[in-house]
Amino acid sequence: MIPSSSSSVSWLQRFLVAAWFLGCGCLQGLSAASTVKVNISRVEDAVNFHIYYGQTFKVIKNAIDTRSYLLIQDNSRMASRTKYCTSRIKSFIIPLSNYSVDAELFPVSFFELLGLLGSLKGITADSVASPCVLNLCEGGGAEMINKSNPQQFQQFSANFISNTDLAQACNFASFAPTSESLPLQRAEWIKYLGVYANLEYKANQVYNAVKENYLCLARVAASKASSVKPTVAWMEYNDNIWSFTTETLKMKYVEDAGGENVDESIGKITYNTSNPDDLEQLHAILCTVDVVIDGTNTFDPTGYTMSTFVENVGVADTSCFAFLANQSLWRYDKRLQNASNTLDWFDGAVSQPQLVLADLTEALFPTGNYTTTYFRNLAKEESVVNITADMCDRDTSTALDPTIIPCS
Repeated sequence: MIPSSSSSVSWLQRFLVAAWFLGCGCLQGLSAASTVKVNISRVEDAVNFHIYYGQTFKVIKNAIDTRSYLLIQDNSRMASRTKYCTSRIKSFIIPLSNYSVDAELFPVSFFELLGLLGSLKGITADSVASPCVLNLCEGGGAEMINKSNPQQFQQFSANFISNTDLAQACNFASFAPTSESLPLQRAEWIKYLGVYANLEYKANQVYNAVKENYLCLARVAASKASSVKPTVAWMEYNDNIWSFTTETLKMKYVEDAGGENVDESIGKITYNTSNPDDLEQLHAILCTVDVVIDGTNTFDPTGYTMSTFVENVGVADTSCFAFLANQSLWRYDKRLQNASNTLDWFDGAVSQPQLVLADLTEALFPTGNYTTTYFRNLAKEESVVNITADMCDRDTSTALDPTIIPCS
């Protein structure tokens, strides 16, 4: 029977629509089983990873370790047939049933924002700032793993590492948000983790909220900045030498908070306090700045005070320092896990840069009605906040919403 003209058009339209969907991959994940709903994450800002989608698999290309990670849906035929473990490609079955992390300076807050702490079953050290991870370890939910014994990691679907120089077993996957140069680039690595758990929707949701809040805060800061922006000296002291930062991340934070970096207007970056000429020049520069951020590493953040800074600067008369007169001397060590001296700056601040920007905006344009999260004011003798396990009173499997700062 030959269809009528109108029915032919209708049939042709249906055929073309179906062909278009199949060709563009919009039905991905459905051919294996309709129970898997695959959302898509697109990398917008990060530069060190990319995500590609097939019908029953995903591929992450990681520019840091130069590997491709093939992530295969657990209910696909490929899952039982395909296994890769080479210097170029590794494969994982997703969603991961469990995982472990190499905890040293590892931003576990990304897992918290996705609600994945319930699947964290192994950790290499208790040097994490997250109170919920500490709570998990103390309650026996995650075991301590000896990283010198690689066989202990075989029980986990994946072991996430941030140090790509380590010898890597087949189930090791690198996670390197701090390889990025800019705040939002780092925060977008939540999408990297989301693909391992089929949580692209949640990862997109978190990142969009963080990005929108960050950009809004930056616009507000720009509106506060007058024609003469506050000059910020972000500096650190080591072995008699003061250095002004050249780190892109920190300089970007200052710019987005409405400030001007001091190193754009000085002749050199480092000053030796044992050299009288260097010391005099350093004092002269510090007399011209409005805000100082002291990023000096110390084994005792709690004991680092304004007196410590003044002693390291090597000056008896501080009367010409406007940043001290205006009480604007800061450090980013306010949130600390005291047992191991682990700063949350290397964890929560990586996944939620909008909190850092809000802190810096308050430092540059003080209102007095905002409580900073990561920055403490040495000039006002603010104390370190010790993070303890009892500060976490929630189910570790529950996803968090990012902390959104009011912005208008």
